[in-house]
Amino acid sequence: DFENAEGNFGLANALLTHLSQKLPISRWQRDLTDSTVLRNMGVALGYAVLGLDSLAKGLDKLETNEAALAADLDSAWEVMAEAVQTVMRRHGLPEPYEQLKAFTRGQPMTRDLMLGFVQNLALPEADKARLLAMTPGSYTGLAAALARGV
Repeated sequence: DFENAEGNFGLANALLTHLSQKLPISRWQRDLTDSTVLRNMGVALGYAVLGLDSLAKGLDKLETNEAALAADLDSAWEVMAEAVQTVMRRHGLPEPYEQLKAFTRGQPMTRDLMLGFVQNLALPEADKARLLAMTPGSYTGLAAALARGV
């Protein structure tokens, strides 16, 4: 289904690109070929509709492995860098990005590494405790607000 969608989108894209390049020029030059080109507008849009239909069928067949996704997310401690740097900036700590980069350079980002970095920061205990309690799975940052704005 995804391959069919890709093929149909490719054809729709090619035809619509041709229309977008051909029609403005033929209008300026009083070219009479635009009626032939315009007759194929439905063909281009038809390919787009077929592509969307195939894509929807393919998406309906997908199944998510929520346990694997959660495990993958919980091992991605890089996600927490945004939260840590934001709190550091709020409290006026110098160069949050550079500090975190220097602390983690040459090492994979792990839970222990991130928690060790946070524990050594000169932050109020309440903010430090909040950061230490967060996990990549529980931290969403601005994701919800950004998603609503789409």
